Amino acid sequence: MSYQNKDLCKVRTITTFLSLASDKSRWKQEIDKASRFCLRLSKEFIDNGYAVQSIRIVTNPFGEYLNTASLESARADLAFLSELLNTSDLSGMRIRFAIGEAKTEHEIGLLPELIQEFGDLCNVCVNVGLDEHGFLDNELIQHAVKAVERISCITPRGEGNFNFTVNFNCAPLIPYFPASYHRNESGDRFVIGLETPDLLVDVLQTYNQTATAENHNDRFKGYYQVMHGALQHHISSIQNIITHADFDMPFAFAGFDSSAAPSKSCASMVDVYEQMGVEYFGAAGTVEASALLTRVFKSIEGVDLVGFSGLMLALTEDTGLAQGSIEDNFDIRALLTYSAVCGIGLDTVPIPGNTPTDKIAALMRDTGTMAYRLNKPLTVRVFPVPGLVAGDMTAFESDDLCNCAVLAVP
Repeated sequence: MSYQNKDLCKVRTITTFLSLASDKSRWKQEIDKASRFCLRLSKEFIDNGYAVQSIRIVTNPFGEYLNTASLESARADLAFLSELLNTSDLSGMRIRFAIGEAKTEHEIGLLPELIQEFGDLCNVCVNVGLDEHGFLDNELIQHAVKAVERISCITPRGEGNFNFTVNFNCAPLIPYFPASYHRNESGDRFVIGLETPDLLVDVLQTYNQTATAENHNDRFKGYYQVMHGALQHHISSIQNIITHADFDMPFAFAGFDSSAAPSKSCASMVDVYEQMGVEYFGAAGTVEASALLTRVFKSIEGVDLVGFSGLMLALTEDTGLAQGSIEDNFDIRALLTYSAVCGIGLDTVPIPGNTPTDKIAALMRDTGTMAYRLNKPLTVRVFPVPGLVAGDMTAFESDDLCNCAVLAVP
């Protein structure tokens, strides 16, 4: 059966979570431990027919191990850490690194220059919680907005914001960057994330070619069954590979993030919506289809689900969503609406470079309010693009990003 084709399901990431201390003499040992483990497990997956796209390392909050007394001391420590990462024996495989969470105004203030210099080896998040009255920590949000604005000014085309996000109601052990962070009490763990849009499109196409159901509910039941069955098959298969791997694992398996995790190199989530009868992403029916997809991602049995394990709508990482922005099929308010039934929030959304600070903060508060009210993990990763206004085309040069239309912040 076609859904069993392993080419349709890729291991997007093997993400390890570890703790570093301020004693730099132990950093190499920890980095090497994670690198060797990821390479060994990658080989196991590849030998069993699954491609592996990246390996990732996530640490405890960087304030616990970097010398953050000044920008210069933090930069020196991160340079040393980057050298260790760059000299690890990774056999040409892409490695990404997250320095954990920034927890204070001072730490957040260090981020723009660190991201400017170290880029993909300096992914970082801020976790915004609620105060004793149930209100979002707006002071922390304000500090985060200042960092977003500074990053947009000092990195080419504002692309450095790819490495920074603000989290609301997000637990540790998210395998995807930059929302990923670790806490010491969790111990050394690893999580598997998959790229499955190709798989979802394939099974929906097959179903539509053979289905006889004319009733809307019957069709949606069929969509659910074929997507659940395909994901369950591959996740169970990968779980089996991990269970029977014949080598010592210094990291405990925490589970899967079952999100589809689209990228530029696979089918768009827009194709998935169209296969489910939605005229285009943003048309009537988009919320209903989004809710169905989220239900599918959360339906996997026999494994632990962690991270988002929901619908990811990353605007500039998905070619179809990027094209939809150009065709004016949706706006930022629509994306926020869909977040009510999906699982990531406003992700990689370019906005005008002159968007007022208070509007960005309000956008974050809207997202955070939904996250806590609906008890779901949501994030905000916006790119204020210098010199561009709503409707302009971006000119990103990163290999990870699609170019799309800048969205207004009303």
